[in-house]
Amino acid sequence: MHIRDATDADLAGILEIYNDAVLNTTAIWNEKTVDLANRRAWLAERNAQGYPVLVAVDEQDQVLGYASFGDWRTWDGYRHTVEHSVYVKNDHIGAGIGKALMRALIDRARALGKHVMVAGIESENRASIHMHQQLGFVHVGQLREVGTKFGRWLDLTFMQLIINPQRSAT
Repeated sequence: MHIRDATDADLAGILEIYNDAVLNTTAIWNEKTVDLANRRAWLAERNAQGYPVLVAVDEQDQVLGYASFGDWRTWDGYRHTVEHSVYVKNDHIGAGIGKALMRALIDRARALGKHVMVAGIESENRASIHMHQQLGFVHVGQLREVGTKFGRWLDLTFMQLIINPQRSAT
């Protein structure tokens, strides 16, 4: 496995993982799949903002997972905080790909001078919560029944990691 910046050539693999999560999981709270143009616009927007989109690929350069971060909230006071997402191809979950992507993503956020990384995780996703704990994220709150999917209410767990403890607040 190799982790690198995503390119347009990776978008089909990213799209497959994204749409599988939409259709089959509560990891993404959207109910409609997207097309390649949507993922292309998303990648272009992240690149324009200076934010990474990373992919984990195998020896044949097939996308096994991807991760990114963006602004947590758009107001100026939150400019040092980012929220991330990480998704792994269904048949590769549990192989350490998500954790490897997260380590690389944390390094990128640190290099950009970000202070905090926020995770919003569906509260029943114990595997993701556990992985984040292993990476040093701490539980900071839970919002009950703020989302819905598959005909049921979903709770949202927030976790955070202070990635640059010495960073000034300017």
